[in-house]
Amino acid sequence: MFARHLSIIFAAAVVIAGAAIVIVGAASPAAADDIEAKVGACGLCHGTDGRPVGPEIPVIWGQKQNFLVKEIHDYRAGDRYNALMAAVAHGIAQEDTRPIGAYFAAKTWPKGTPSSAGPDPSITDKLEQCQACHQPGFLGGDQGPRLAGLNEKYLAKTMDDFANGQRTNNLDMPGFMKALTQDERHAIAKYLAGL
Repeated sequence: MFARHLSIIFAAAVVIAGAAIVIVGAASPAAADDIEAKVGACGLCHGTDGRPVGPEIPVIWGQKQNFLVKEIHDYRAGDRYNALMAAVAHGIAQEDTRPIGAYFAAKTWPKGTPSSAGPDPSITDKLEQCQACHQPGFLGGDQGPRLAGLNEKYLAKTMDDFANGQRTNNLDMPGFMKALTQDERHAIAKYLAGL
């Protein structure tokens, strides 16, 4: 049963990657009026309303442009790995990365269900350190992406990946994440997801 489920997921990923490459259109710079057509396949995973279709997929609607551009670059360069996103990033012309980043940055962040619970007192000082880059309210800025309202599972996995060396496309994050326990990272993820 598990093998069948895994093969269905793999087949879907191959189809999505192929569609994304065709829609994004390798190596042809996009005019402003055709960016929307070029990013149509992004909605297959990231959602057509800004809500990702799975818990380990990040929100890109309303995310910071500089972060989106960097991530496209990092997937293309192999500095960040995900088989599907690497294929998609290789299909995006360099000239299109900024317009694509601007397109998604201009979208409205999808409304979530905020949690009324405050942060666990054991992580309050750690959250203050995070705000230096991720800004008050964790809404992101020039130095870091928005974290408020991202999916808890995505946040926890991302922080764990930085801590265990599976994700290295940021020079500061591995050190910060290694200094936290897994329980602290997951408490932070839970808090941020509820913002």
